[in-house]
Amino acid sequence: MAEGAGGAAANGGSDEKVLDFLDSVDSYLTTMESLAPILRQGWFDLASARHSMGVFRVSSASLDLKDHSASTYLQMVGHESDDSFVGQPSFSLCKWASADNKSCCSEEEIPDSQLRHRGTSRLSENQEQNSNGDDSLKTVDDLVKKERAKTLSVFGTLVSPKLRTAQLSFETALEVLVEAANIRSSMLSAYSQVQKQMEDTREGEIGPIP
Repeated sequence: MAEGAGGAAANGGSDEKVLDFLDSVDSYLTTMESLAPILRQGWFDLASARHSMGVFRVSSASLDLKDHSASTYLQMVGHESDDSFVGQPSFSLCKWASADNKSCCSEEEIPDSQLRHRGTSRLSENQEQNSNGDDSLKTVDDLVKKERAKTLSVFGTLVSPKLRTAQLSFETALEVLVEAANIRSSMLSAYSQVQKQMEDTREGEIGPIP
C-alpha cells in the first residue's frame, strides 16, 4: 500500500510538471501570435508617416549616429554563479531612462493611486495619499511624454501623429517580446523538470545494475 501511494504521488507530481510545461508552451505561442499584428500596425503607421512627411524626413539619414546612452534597455535577473546564470532567469524592460539620472520612467512602475481605503478616521490621510499618488502619476507621465518627444525630435519639430502611433506600436512590441522571453524561460525550466522526472522514473524502473 505504501509503495502504491508513493507511486501515485510521484505520478501526480509528474503530471503537474507536464501540465505546467504545456501551459507555458500555450502561453508562449499565444504571446508570439499577438506580436504580428502589433508590428504590422507599427510598420503601417510608419509608412503613413513617411508618406505625409516625406521620405527624406523619415529615413535613416535623419538619425543621430553619435554614441549616446540608451533610453530603453533590458535587465536580466537570475542566480549568478561563476559568471553564469543558474536557474530560471527573468527579464524586465526599463523604458525611457533619463539620461541625467539613469532612472527608469516606465509606466508599469507607476504606483496605483486608486487605493481602497477603509475607515472614516483616516480620511485626511487617505486624501493626502491619493494626492501624492496623482502627483507621482502626473510626474512620470510627463517624463515619459518628454522622452518620447525627444526621441522623435530627430525627424523635426512637427511630426505626423502616425509617427507617434508607430512609436507606441513598436514600444508595445518590445513589451510583448520581453513577456515572451519570460514565458520561454518558464517553458524551458518546466521542460527541464519534466525531462529530469522522466530520467528518474526510467532509472527507478531499471533498478541498480549489479
